Amino acid sequence: MTSIADLREVGIRARRRVAYRLLPFVFLLYVVNYIDRVNVSFANLRMSADLGFSDHVYGLGVGMFYLTYVLFEIPGAIIVERWSARKWIARILISWGVVTILTGFVRTAGQFYAARFFLGLAEASFFPGMIVYLTHWFCSRDRCRAFACLYTAVPGASLIGAPIAGWLLGVHWWSLTGWRWLFILEGIPAIVLGIVTIFYLTDWPSEARWLPSDEQRWLINELHNELEAKRKIQEYTIMQAFCDRHVLLLTACWGLAASGYLGNIYWIPTFLKRLSGLSDRGVTTLLMIPALIGIAAMLVNGWHSDRTAERRFHAAVPLLVGASLYGVLIVGRHNLSLAISCLLVGSGLWQAFYPLFWSFPTMILSESAAAAAFGFINSIAQLGGLVGPYVIGLLNDRTHSLTAGFGFIALVFVASASLLLSLKIRDPLQAP
Repeated sequence: MTSIADLREVGIRARRRVAYRLLPFVFLLYVVNYIDRVNVSFANLRMSADLGFSDHVYGLGVGMFYLTYVLFEIPGAIIVERWSARKWIARILISWGVVTILTGFVRTAGQFYAARFFLGLAEASFFPGMIVYLTHWFCSRDRCRAFACLYTAVPGASLIGAPIAGWLLGVHWWSLTGWRWLFILEGIPAIVLGIVTIFYLTDWPSEARWLPSDEQRWLINELHNELEAKRKIQEYTIMQAFCDRHVLLLTACWGLAASGYLGNIYWIPTFLKRLSGLSDRGVTTLLMIPALIGIAAMLVNGWHSDRTAERRFHAAVPLLVGASLYGVLIVGRHNLSLAISCLLVGSGLWQAFYPLFWSFPTMILSESAAAAAFGFINSIAQLGGLVGPYVIGLLNDRTHSLTAGFGFIALVFVASASLLLSLKIRDPLQAP
C-alpha cells in the first residue's frame, strides 16, 4: 500500500516533470505570438513616416486586430477543451506567421487595416487556448506560477524583440526598408513552431507517454479531485458561466485593464521617442528595462501569491502602482529623467497583474464552462485593444500632447484595480 510520504514524493516528481516539459515550450510560443502581435509598435518608428500615416490611422490600424480577434475566442477555447489543443494551436501559429509576413508588403492605410484584420482572425483564441491547456496539467496550487511563466513571455517578447527591431529598422535589403523586414523575418518562426507543436505537445495527462505511470495516475487523480471540489460548490453550464456576476465583473476588469495596457504596449516606443528624442536604436535598447522589470515582477508576484494563497491584492496592487507612476509622469513630464524613469518602471511593474488575474476564473469554473468563460472574458475585454490604442492616437492628434494619453492609462488602471478589490471569490480547495 502506498504511503502518504510516497504519494507526496510522486506528486513532487510529477509537478516538476510537467513544468520542465511544458512551460519552456509554451513560453516560447507566447514570445513568438507577442512579437508578431506588437512588432507593429516598433515598425511604427519608421512605418507611419514612410507611408504618410497619422497617429489616428496607426491607432485605428492597431485596433483592427481586435475586431476579428474577439470573434473566435469562445469557440476556439472550447475547441481546445473538447478537441485538441496541439492541433488547434498549431493551426493558429502557421496562419498568423503567414499573415505577419504579408504585412511586410503593405503600402496603403487600407492594406494596413486588412493585414491587422486578418492577423486578428488568425491569432484568435491562442491566449485563452493556452490558459485552458495549462489547466489540463497544473493543479490550483501551481497555476499562478504556471500562468506567470506563460505571461513572462510578454515582457520577454520585448526583451528579445526590441534589440532585433532596433537592428532591423536600420537595414535596407533588396529595395525593402527595415520595418518591412521586421514583419517578414518575424513571421517565419511562427510557421516553424506550428509544425513542431503538432509533435511536441500532449493534449491530456492520460495521453502522456513521457510521464511514468505512477506520476500520471497521481496527476489525473489530483485534477479529478479539484474538479469534484468545484462541482460541490456549483456546476456551471456555459450559459450560466456567461451570466455569473463574478465572470461579468472579471470581464469588465480585464476590459479596463486591457484598454490601458494595450494602449501602453502599442504606444510606448512612440512615447519614449517623443519624450527623449533618442534614435530608434536608443529607444529599443531602453525598452529592455521594463521587459526585465516585468519578468521579475510576474515571477515574484506569482510565487508569493501561491505561497500565501492570496489573489486579490496581488492582482490589484501592480495596477495601482502603474497608475501612480503614470500620474507622476504627468506631473513631472518636464523633468526628462523623472519622466523616462516613471514610464519605464511603470510599464514594467503593472505587468505583475497578468498571471494573477487568470487565477480567479479557475477557482469557480471547470471544463467547457471554464474554457468558454476564458474565451468570453478575453474576447469582450479585448475590445479594449481597439479602444485603448485608438483613444490614445485620437487624444494625441487632438491635444498635440502625450499628457492626455498618460492620464487615460492611469484612469483605466485605477478603475480595473477597484473592481478587482470588490471581488470576493472563494478557492474551493480551501473552503471550510
